Amino acid sequence: MQLSNTLHLLAILCIVNPFLVNAAKSFAGSNLYYAAGLFPADRTTLLDGLQSAGMKVLRVWLDGQSQSQKGTNIDPFPDLEPNQICNGDESCYNDTVLERLDDFMIDAHSHGIKLLISMHSFNALQAGDVYGKEYGTGFFYEQDFPQQAFDKRLQHILNHVHTTLGKPWKELNDYIFAFEAENEAMIGKGQQYIIDHQYWQCDRATTIKNELNGNTGILVTTGGESWMDESVQPDWLTCPALDVISIHAYGVGDYSTSSIKTYVSRAQAAGKKLIMEEWGACYFNTENNNCPTGTALSTSTRNNNIKTWASQISAAGLAWLYWQVIPNADPHFGSDFEIGIGDASWSTLQAAAEAALNADGAFDFSEWLL
Repeated sequence: MQLSNTLHLLAILCIVNPFLVNAAKSFAGSNLYYAAGLFPADRTTLLDGLQSAGMKVLRVWLDGQSQSQKGTNIDPFPDLEPNQICNGDESCYNDTVLERLDDFMIDAHSHGIKLLISMHSFNALQAGDVYGKEYGTGFFYEQDFPQQAFDKRLQHILNHVHTTLGKPWKELNDYIFAFEAENEAMIGKGQQYIIDHQYWQCDRATTIKNELNGNTGILVTTGGESWMDESVQPDWLTCPALDVISIHAYGVGDYSTSSIKTYVSRAQAAGKKLIMEEWGACYFNTENNNCPTGTALSTSTRNNNIKTWASQISAAGLAWLYWQVIPNADPHFGSDFEIGIGDASWSTLQAAAEAALNADGAFDFSEWLL
């Protein structure tokens, strides 16, 4: 049987480049650390906006919030361990934040969005949560008991039974994209400390992976660091429990396509995935990675930065999550990378996210997306 000319050409092309016809595509998403505190109207505004941009993943945290954040009104909620380290005492945990996210993830799913759940943050530790008060930012990573107690926190979260779906979170493949133990673990300790304590990240990932008990439908990620090189540690590339190495980067040099591709090659050789989990374009005219205050950039300049850097990240094959889309006008507080739904730069970010869906990805995430 002879192929038609078109089919014959396709067959030849597939032999020459087998990725041409079935190449992985990329995607975009966002972060919102206080998502559990959104009132229903703001939640709808946010999710409608993310859906309109084709965004597929929203990264959320479990830190308690008691007051407005980035100009967003907050329905207050406490920390998961508000008063003491619970160490597996089920009566000690306050599940309010988990129950808030139960509702949130159902709404997100209806918008084609999954959650990436960061189960603690260095920010909370440094600010003096129950772990920070007891162990500070050193012993927490160094001593056996805080690590064991923290593992029990992770297990509690993974086994939280969804209040509507009736299943533990560790089984909710259709709603949860990934789990990570901590946002930016050890970030305030310096790069050498992170290098010396790489095992902490792999040990926590092993706890998560063991609790998932063979469920490969939810990924395990690292939670990022300060910049590209700090975020991609060699022992994490060889850790069996880690599926994805998360990159956090705000220095514009880390947005260079050629630079990113060197890390892509390392990850591919190790059989790991990379994701640009946090990046952003500063509102002010300061260095992009030093954005507390300054003179506002012109809208055209900031929009060009967003378009250019997103394009460069996508061209390197990385999916990305912007820091961060908010459901209200951006009040331009310090460290101002935020873009509010309807702000002057929102349409530019929308277009960049839509373009990411058509970009060739270095890593295939398709089976973990809606």
